[in-house]
Amino acid sequence: MIEAICERGFAPTAAAVASGRIPGATLGVIGADGRRAVRLVGMAALVPERETLTRDHWFDLASLTKVIATTTIILTLAEQGRLDLDRPLTDAIPDLRQYDVAAAAERRLTFRDCLMHRTFLPAVEPIYTYGDDPARLRAFVLQREWRHGPPVYSDINFILLGIAIERLTGASLSAWPLGDGLGFGPPPGPAVATEDCSWRGRVMKGAVHDENAHALGGAPGHAGLFGTIDGVLDFARAMLAGEILSPAMMAEVRAAGERHRTCGWERAFAGWHGGDACSAETIGHTGFTGTGLWINFERGLAWALLTNRVHPTRHADSGITTLRPAVGDAVIAACDEGETL
Repeated sequence: MIEAICERGFAPTAAAVASGRIPGATLGVIGADGRRAVRLVGMAALVPERETLTRDHWFDLASLTKVIATTTIILTLAEQGRLDLDRPLTDAIPDLRQYDVAAAAERRLTFRDCLMHRTFLPAVEPIYTYGDDPARLRAFVLQREWRHGPPVYSDINFILLGIAIERLTGASLSAWPLGDGLGFGPPPGPAVATEDCSWRGRVMKGAVHDENAHALGGAPGHAGLFGTIDGVLDFARAMLAGEILSPAMMAEVRAAGERHRTCGWERAFAGWHGGDACSAETIGHTGFTGTGLWINFERGLAWALLTNRVHPTRHADSGITTLRPAVGDAVIAACDEGETL
């Protein structure tokens, strides 16, 4: 039963919270038919006031924004013929590096390059230190001559994709309907606290944790999405059921790519964050605040682990890098031992 699978997968999470390494966490497991189970433990906030975690709390999903929102929107626009994944970003952003049209390498980057993190762009840049006007900071991103390096997982890739979406649709990413329990902040219900931010001088709660996302207006392409556990599970179920993307775009999501990456997502590989027990037919993604989502198409099963591991500070060993694969391995072990859907 799915309840037993969730209970088995929740054991490492409960232990992590009991040890004090993570304030609070919730684990949800769902099948393609919508049957689900949810377990939760701990606190939504420790400071400035203690608050018990509930199923209704909204989590800052951090980089799950990249797959739940940005990737989904880009692939939907591709299916509609409004962009070509293998065409340059300049189709949507003609002013990208507009003062170096002949030589700028950024002008040759494609939508697929950014989705699969196969660009030369850096992993991250403290964009928020360059000003506090979202429009000016977007212009900075577009006109900056970025330092070159080997392909890495890069927030800049998805900031560019977010700008492309804004140009193609004429609206912010926050205008895109993502379903109940998902949305860019501030969330409409109780929020889980993240970090006591030295830059903003307060505990972030209901406002995006990521500094660059905050400076860029709260709804760029790389972060900013909030969600409840049921909102994330509803998205996962719809992915399992093929209700969100067309078969052609789902093939893009599930196809094996370079360095285990697909369009937006990662596929299972030895030592990955979803656990070594996952089959190659599993995709997943994580978020800096302590979130993660994994979808196993072979079993018709998905699970989401949402934590506030950065509360009240990121500068502590939360054990999240060992917790995530432990949860995934426990979920799959439960399935293998007959605790099936």
